[in-house]
Amino acid sequence: MSTAMVAAQNVRKNLGSTEILKGINLEVAKGSVTCLIGPSGSGKTTFLRCINHLEKVDAGRLYVDGQLVGYTERNGKLYEKKERETAKSRLSVGMVFQRFNLFPHMTVLANVVEAPIQVQRRPRQEITAEAQTLLDRVGLGHRGDAYPQELSGGQQQRIAIARALAMKPNLMLFDEPTSALDPELVGEVLDVMRDLAEAGMTMVVVTHELGFAKQVCDQVVFMDDGVVVESGPPKELLDRPQHERTQAFLSKVL
Repeated sequence: MSTAMVAAQNVRKNLGSTEILKGINLEVAKGSVTCLIGPSGSGKTTFLRCINHLEKVDAGRLYVDGQLVGYTERNGKLYEKKERETAKSRLSVGMVFQRFNLFPHMTVLANVVEAPIQVQRRPRQEITAEAQTLLDRVGLGHRGDAYPQELSGGQQQRIAIARALAMKPNLMLFDEPTSALDPELVGEVLDVMRDLAEAGMTMVVVTHELGFAKQVCDQVVFMDDGVVVESGPPKELLDRPQHERTQAFLSKVL
């Protein structure tokens, strides 16, 4: 498991009597980008949320950077960690949602520095300098005094990415980060994500942007009905899918 940032072993998740994840086996190498694709309701977002323990798995094992997510194991049995322990381990994982979830009453800069100041308790001056660097990195260094409602959707999503990066995560999770954007704003967010990939950030991305998947991802995973149907390098899976279900899906979206 030394080379895997994420390792899922027969992960299952139920919602009431409905089984959402039906035994997911998947590895994400450190420094790689994995894209999860598939129809709505296939379990992609649920699996992403399990990685961050925003959803609890009902069976199987899920590891991030070699550590069991949300549980400790003793004598072959799992025991759920206390919320404080889970919250601490969650700090190493950044997550960007479909909706930007910025604090509307705070400036852009305040949104970025809030979590590091409150959680990491580092000096405000140090964090503010780092936040300004992050805003420059996402192309919005000049908008630190603006409020979220003064920005476009694409700009708000770039701020959300900067906010997640401010916690210095080892892993970034993206849940359809461009789905709520107007088409002309999608590119500016994907450009930031490309830069992150080139810098070596490990990323798991739920996306419908298959062009991005082909250009940036190291591994594409097609999910349907709670299982991994097929996975592989993007040129192989997207250009020469082997499974008929993958072929049928791609024929409708490409």
